[in-house]
Amino acid sequence: MKIGYVMSEGRGDVDLVLERFARALMARGVDVAGVVQTNTECGVDRACDMDVRVLPDGPVLRISQDLGPGSRGCRLDAAALEQAVGLVTARLCADTRLLIVNKFGKQESEGGGFRALIGTALADGIPVLVGLNALNREAFADYAGEIGQLVGADLETLEAWFSESVAA
Repeated sequence: MKIGYVMSEGRGDVDLVLERFARALMARGVDVAGVVQTNTECGVDRACDMDVRVLPDGPVLRISQDLGPGSRGCRLDAAALEQAVGLVTARLCADTRLLIVNKFGKQESEGGGFRALIGTALADGIPVLVGLNALNREAFADYAGEIGQLVGADLETLEAWFSESVAA
């Protein structure tokens, strides 16, 4: 049972590295399930649009809501996130070698989002890799306990972690 997490200081950096890692694995024929996130800038007075792509080949779902210029509230579209969870749940199978979740975020911290699916994958012996930010680190540590492992945010380190995880 392996659960790795990736953190980075730069805004959107974790999203980029998870997407590149998923693409590299799938190019080698590795069966990867989950979601990766893409952020699209919307201008100086608006927060970015957040989309997730269900692996391996879509669909792409918008998981953010436009709350207007200068807004500061939570922009997550919880219904769209749950739709992504449902699609990934349907996609997870015995051939899956890795579950990637773009973020262990507020929804997962509070018991929703991908949290149950992460547990299912781990129980089925499928390694899990999640993006994590400092705001949710404590909740993730409570959830993952001693099996949570920080993995460097570079392709070489991720590849080594994955190779070790599927060999275990």
